[in-house]
This record gives sequence, C-alpha cells and structure tokens, in this order.
Amino acid sequence: MIERQHLKIISAIHKHGTMTEAAKSLFVTQSALSHSMKKLEASFSLPLWQKEGRTLVLTQAGKSLVGLSQRVLPQFEHTEAQLRRMAEGKQGILRIGMECHPCFEWLLKVVAPFLKAFPDVDVDVRRAFSFGGLQALHGYDIDLLLTPDPLHVDAISYTGVLDYEQVLVMHNEHPLADCDYIKPKQLANEVVITYPVETNRLDIFAGFLTPAGASVKQHRTIETTEIILQMVAAGRGVTALPKWLVDEAKESDVLTYKPLGEKGLQKTLYLGHRKEVDPIGFVDEFISLAKATVLPK
Repeated sequence: MIERQHLKIISAIHKHGTMTEAAKSLFVTQSALSHSMKKLEASFSLPLWQKEGRTLVLTQAGKSLVGLSQRVLPQFEHTEAQLRRMAEGKQGILRIGMECHPCFEWLLKVVAPFLKAFPDVDVDVRRAFSFGGLQALHGYDIDLLLTPDPLHVDAISYTGVLDYEQVLVMHNEHPLADCDYIKPKQLANEVVITYPVETNRLDIFAGFLTPAGASVKQHRTIETTEIILQMVAAGRGVTALPKWLVDEAKESDVLTYKPLGEKGLQKTLYLGHRKEVDPIGFVDEFISLAKATVLPK
C-alpha cells in the first residue's frame, strides 16, 4: 500500500515544509501530490500532517513514514545507479567516505591498483564526512568508510587495514627535537596545529593531552595536510600526524618527529562496510587490496 512515490512526497514535505515547495521539488502538480497522499491517509485512517499557518507539520504517523523514506530511498537510488552503469557496460562505482583527514595519500596507494584490476569500476572518494560517515554507510550513500575511530553497530563490520603511529611533528631545530619522547606537560607553551575536527576526535587531545589533564598555549586549525606541514616547517607550531605521512612529505628534510608518550600513540585505520552480502561484487576485493598495501619503511 505504501509506494515509493509516497515516500518521496513525505520526504519532500519534511524538507520543504509546504505543499507548494514539495510539489515544485518533485516536478508534480500540487493537486496530484495532495490526491496521492489523501488516498494513503484514507487507507490507514491516519493524518500524516497538520497545518500550522502556512507550514505543514508531520504527525507521528508522518514522522514514521519519513523514517522509512530515509532508510529506503537511498537504497533505491543506489541500486538504480548500479543498474544504469551496468546498462552502460560498466560494473558500477565504489563510493568511499573518509573520516581520516591525513589518510588520502595512503588511500591513493590502494585506489590505483584497484582501478587497474577493475577497469569497468569507477571510484568516488568523499572527504566531507565527520561522524556522519557511519550514517552515510548505513544509508547506502557510501559503500566503504575509512576511519580510525570505528563506532560499532550491529549492521556494520570493520576491518583493520593499516597500523600506524601518531607522532608529534616539529621543525628539526625545535627545542623538543632533542627529547626521546614527548610528555603531555611539554606542550603547555606550544601552538598545536590540527585539522578542523572536534578535540574529542583528535588523537593528540583525546589520547594524549586530555587524559593527562594537560593543555596547549594555542590550538589552531587548518584544513589541508600540505599547509599544516608548511606551517610546521616554517616554525609556526607543531602538529600530530601519522609517522608514515611525515616520512613521505616533501618538507621531511626540515622536519623531525617524536613519539607521543614513552610507548607512543598507536592507531589502526579501519574500513567499515555493511555486513550484508557484497551486492556490487568488489567491496571485498578493495578491502583485500587495502590490507595488502605496505607502506615503505
């Protein structure tokens, strides 16, 4: 009784708030939209929304239908996109969401052999995820989620693909460059440069400074790894990055790094994927390639 068009309509009303704007967004007439939803309301003898001035406010039944639309519509769109690509002679597209800002260079080392092994498959990497990545994976907006901080839910599995050490990076003439390792209190007078991420998701804070009750002189944020490294190379501050990334950086001749704590700060990068059988046929292959990718020592 509930049809896909009903879900699209209720989703549009939830987004736009008025019948007129919802109809415009769906390229249908307002009367057609209203007629379709009245039939659905009559089927269940339940109103789906009520008017408050010019705005439509969803009832509990309407909100329930919106929840269904948010789960189901992305799956329709995902499958249709796959079918269209199959019709074009291509196997499909692998969509990867990233929650690891500095891991793009590592990901390229996996994407290159994957594209060679699967010439009929395209790869789309989406870097605009904070912790919405898990929701995007669950809702079929992406097929894989690259993250160092997995949130475990029943429908999602995580595979560890890279172990690495997070280190403090500084100019090689920085006073801390002579230390064997960094203690939290030693950063009290430092400008620490990080990505624009909440501090409770930054390893240098969540896994090093905060547990020790330590703080820094100033916390600055910059979006790109390249600029962060250039700022550190210019002596404008220190940062925390994966050791392998610093080794490969073009600024490495003027940079040095030290362990965060006596034992260092060890991390693992994971690929999250839905537990269902791989419907597109190459998610498992990408994960296998990722696990086999070895960084130079």
